Order: sequence, then structure tokens, then C-alpha cells
Amino acid sequence: MTALKKILLTTLALLLALTASVLFYLWLTLLSPYGYEYPETMAPAPTEAGHHLVFVYGTLRFAPVRWIVTGRAGDPKPHTLEGYRKTGLDIEPAPESEVEGMILTVSRDELRRLDRYERLGVRYRRHAITLDDGREAWVYQLME
Repeated sequence: MTALKKILLTTLALLLALTASVLFYLWLTLLSPYGYEYPETMAPAPTEAGHHLVFVYGTLRFAPVRWIVTGRAGDPKPHTLEGYRKTGLDIEPAPESEVEGMILTVSRDELRRLDRYERLGVRYRRHAITLDDGREAWVYQLME
């Protein structure tokens, strides 16, 4: 084996190890059931089976992210949330503003996965909002 082949194989092995490490880290910190529990101060995910609406306005608008977090891309519907404005990674009430986003329909288990992804109680809180058509949906907002 030539020196060049050894260098290429070593480089490839290092790249594969680095990729595996990054993927493991992302799984462990964003998706795994280890290292995260619902905080006692937050209400747990609803226990009723069935579907829940969630208004998303950040990374969860992108199908690959939804697929990684919930196991499916889903069938989101574009939605404009009136009376709020987006400020960085958060939304806040603002009477004359609106936020472009999507409405996801998720199961109870998928909602729990979203809670894990959003670090419910650590980074975000989840609360119900009333949409323009009268339906209720969950939304995640940064904790203060």
C-alpha cells in the first residue's frame, strides 16, 4: 500500500468517525430520552390520544428537521399568526404584527418528541393559543 493510499484511508476513517460523533451528539442532546425529563414546574404533555395542532415558526418549518424529530415530515399547512411578531428565536404579542409559520398536526407521542426537541421547561414553554379560525394550537415560546 502506498503512502498516499494510507493517508487517504486514514483521512476517510477520521471523517467517518467525526460524522458518527456529530450524529451521536445530536441524537443524544436533541432526541434521546436520556438526560431530559419534564420539569416538575411544567405541565406534562397531554395524556389523551388523538391529534394536537402545533404552530411552528422556526426550524420545525423545515421537513428534514420535522422528520428527524418526529419520525415523519407530516403535512403542514401554512399559517399566519396574527397579533404576534417574531423576535430572534421567539415570538411575542404585538397587536399590529403577524408571524408566518405552519400548523402541524401531531400525535401525543410526537408532541412529546417536540417537547424534547424544544427543551420544554429548560429553554421553551408550551402553551395554547387560539387561531383565527377558533381552533386551539400549541406554540413554543422562549422562557423568560
